[in-house]
Amino acid sequence: MMWNFDEPAKRENTNCIKYDLREETFGLKDVIPMWVADMDFNTPDFIIKSLQNRLNHEIFGYSFRPPEYFLSIIDWLECRHNWTVEKEWICFCPGIVPALNFCTLAFTQPGDSIIVQPPVYFPFFSAAESHGRKLIYNKLIESDGKWVMDYDSLIAGIDGKTKMIIISNPHNPIGRVWTPDELNKLADICLKNNILILSDEIHCDLVLPGFCHTPFAKLSEKISENTITCIAPSKTFNLAGLSTSSVIISNPVLRKLFNRIVENLHVGNGNIFGTIASIAAYSHGHQWLDALLDYIDHNIDFVEDYCRKMIPEIIPVQPEATYMIWLDCRKFGMTGKELQNFFVNRAGVGMNEGSTFGPGGEGFMRMNLAITHQTVMKAMEQIEKAVSSLR
Repeated sequence: MMWNFDEPAKRENTNCIKYDLREETFGLKDVIPMWVADMDFNTPDFIIKSLQNRLNHEIFGYSFRPPEYFLSIIDWLECRHNWTVEKEWICFCPGIVPALNFCTLAFTQPGDSIIVQPPVYFPFFSAAESHGRKLIYNKLIESDGKWVMDYDSLIAGIDGKTKMIIISNPHNPIGRVWTPDELNKLADICLKNNILILSDEIHCDLVLPGFCHTPFAKLSEKISENTITCIAPSKTFNLAGLSTSSVIISNPVLRKLFNRIVENLHVGNGNIFGTIASIAAYSHGHQWLDALLDYIDHNIDFVEDYCRKMIPEIIPVQPEATYMIWLDCRKFGMTGKELQNFFVNRAGVGMNEGSTFGPGGEGFMRMNLAITHQTVMKAMEQIEKAVSSLR
């Protein structure tokens, strides 16, 4: 079956953050929105049909997650990532960001230290600081045009109160797909220092051609026992509004602590439609996802080629996963605020400014390429015109 990713989605006037809050966010209503990490593609037909079938029942009372919910996740992870998980390992959570916060509450105490690896998805910071935990920055470093982990800095930053590290795997916003060697080296440090690994793998299905995602917990049984893995169909199938994700915990002691937080906060029932959509996505989504990745890869190639030929001042960091691209704009010599102002008011393109992702993000912009190719071309032409005015 063919899916038309060139069909423009009509998102205005739907209470859509990405479109309907443009003026509030950027000061302009007609800016091209390439910021919030959701896609401008229609929800796959097989998910829509499943939701429509459930709507026909016309009663939306209390419900539970059926066996198909867990089986679809198990089969998907086995097929896409060669990772075997057990049903009892799968815990429900209404979103990955809540999961990060629940893990902080379940596995650390006020005053404990949590490691993050900036520039990284900014809710990692608040998941620690909002609950009285101390952040330790283990900044990623650039090496021969590639961003890598700084293990020496990691070891130097560990103290007696360091209890957990939150890792983005694959990495958002840089787009790295961490290799087994990189993850094993990190795991060895964590095991030696009794540091729990919290692996946000929400982008694991969005790995681009030529790369392969390694689930952190898949590396070994010992590492699995020290790892909490967060996954969701929300990025892969554009279902963020349905608030449905999974936290995979093989260690029964850690699993009990996590589930206790979810139960105490009474957020474990979930959403009827999130359950239905998740089952449909993981049961029928393989071909659609393959087509999506081809389309996104085409958009990435276009941006990289356009910058190389027409806007050499901007150097894209080649993503290995996700539908975002990390743009190195340091040649402009602008502050983060100046960069945002330039792209919004001179180019008419709204992106995420790099410093919001923490130390190391200064001078970069994150661009969302999960949009029609026509929109990508328009955005790049507008950026080129704006950059030309600076020359």
